[in-house]
Amino acid sequence: MQLPFPLQGGRLIQRYKRFLADVELDSGDVVTAHCPNPGSMIGLRSPGSRVWLSRSDNPKRKLAYTFELIEVDGLLVCINTGHPNAVAAEAISAGNISELSGYDSLRREVRFGENSRVDILLEDPTRGLCYVEIKSVTLKRDDGPNPGAAEFPDAVTKRGAKHLVELSNMVAQGHRAVMLYLVQRQDCDWFLLSEDIDPAYAAAFRQARALGVEAICYECQITTTEITVARSMNIDIGEAKIEETK
Repeated sequence: MQLPFPLQGGRLIQRYKRFLADVELDSGDVVTAHCPNPGSMIGLRSPGSRVWLSRSDNPKRKLAYTFELIEVDGLLVCINTGHPNAVAAEAISAGNISELSGYDSLRREVRFGENSRVDILLEDPTRGLCYVEIKSVTLKRDDGPNPGAAEFPDAVTKRGAKHLVELSNMVAQGHRAVMLYLVQRQDCDWFLLSEDIDPAYAAAFRQARALGVEAICYECQITTTEITVARSMNIDIGEAKIEETK
């Protein structure tokens, strides 16, 4: 997926009120950007960090700039949670996510369950329906008990737990349902649930797994011009480890 071009570099002054970030651009101007990430952004909000913003010419927008990327230890992390759905759709259509290949059509943001929308619905006259929920993964805590692991979530997500229940209901109706975790950074070795942050989500996920919901994880390659799916990753969710696709 191509990122808005060109991105403008700067230094993070502060991220605050969840959806705001003050940035000093390379030009010396200080701007307030929209931060499209409702999570806690642990490890991704340090003042002085190198960041990249996109700029919109839409006069109706309150904030022209959007916080897109941050550099951590020399590598880029995408903090914009609006991008993974497009990244996944592009990768699935190109056959780059083997577990989700072979379907006749792909639709995004399709209504299902109780007042929800599934991120991607795959349809095929022979294989039937496959409901795919996508989560953006940015958390990595090398000072914790699992250094090198990508973790989800980075904050309590009741909405995420609700989606797990609705995916389970789709399996009960005879359809396929898949949780796809997209790691938006390139310095992780494996994936696990951050049970200490949201034990309710971890419990809901294990229940969903027991009911037939599948789980896969892919790491993304990130530059200042594009984000692409790179490789599958091992998952450890407190049960038998799910091996990466070879």
